[in-house]
Amino acid sequence: MNEHKKAHRTSENILQALKNGIRAGIPIGLGYFAVSFSLGIAARNAGLTPFQSFLASMLCNASAGEYAGFTTIAANATYLEIAIITIVANLRYLLMSCAMSQRLRPGFPLLHRLLMGFYLTDELFGIAISRPGFLDPYYTYGAVLVAGPAWGIGTALGNIAGNLLPDRLVSALSVALYGMFLAIIIPPSRKNKIIAGVVSISFAASLAASCLPYISALSQGTRTIILTLLISAGAAFLFPIPQSTDEEESK
Repeated sequence: MNEHKKAHRTSENILQALKNGIRAGIPIGLGYFAVSFSLGIAARNAGLTPFQSFLASMLCNASAGEYAGFTTIAANATYLEIAIITIVANLRYLLMSCAMSQRLRPGFPLLHRLLMGFYLTDELFGIAISRPGFLDPYYTYGAVLVAGPAWGIGTALGNIAGNLLPDRLVSALSVALYGMFLAIIIPPSRKNKIIAGVVSISFAASLAASCLPYISALSQGTRTIILTLLISAGAAFLFPIPQSTDEEESK
């Protein structure tokens, strides 16, 4: 009887986590659907069909990586060059996966690790890492159920639309993603002054890095990696998480 109740309770927890993830994934999916239009146009310019564009977005969950891949394809680059530029553009996800690995429950199954790593994006990382305690894979899967197809379908429709959409409209659609990301970082910043300070420093440092000589010559992905390492390491050294908090989350 107890085992049956335990299994039933586990199923309910999984279903609830999926529902919470789907709810959190709706605004992300809407933002992805709008922004991926521009990727679809880039894919069409590179000679990809709508289906190929859809497949690319479903297999590469990264706007910068996809755009870099599409532009190198359009330039008739080799497979090796396409692979290298895509890896460089997506290196920041290595840092995010390392951060997420510290929030996984001991004995976390390898399959869940691989799936969560595959669907790691800036926004999905933001909503997952902001939740207290250990990360719940089913919460991420719920968000992916909405965000993933929206990203792929938006890319395919952008490919179909081609150059029919004016440049100003494509630029306006891109604003949705930035607004969505602000909605992720503002609530925790309002609750914690340290987080608010780190976010402010990140904005200022990112602006300075794009203007300073030599540093501005680096790719955006490289600058993001350098700033993330420096700022996160500095914040961790100056404001370490109290041991009591770690113990409460592990319960």
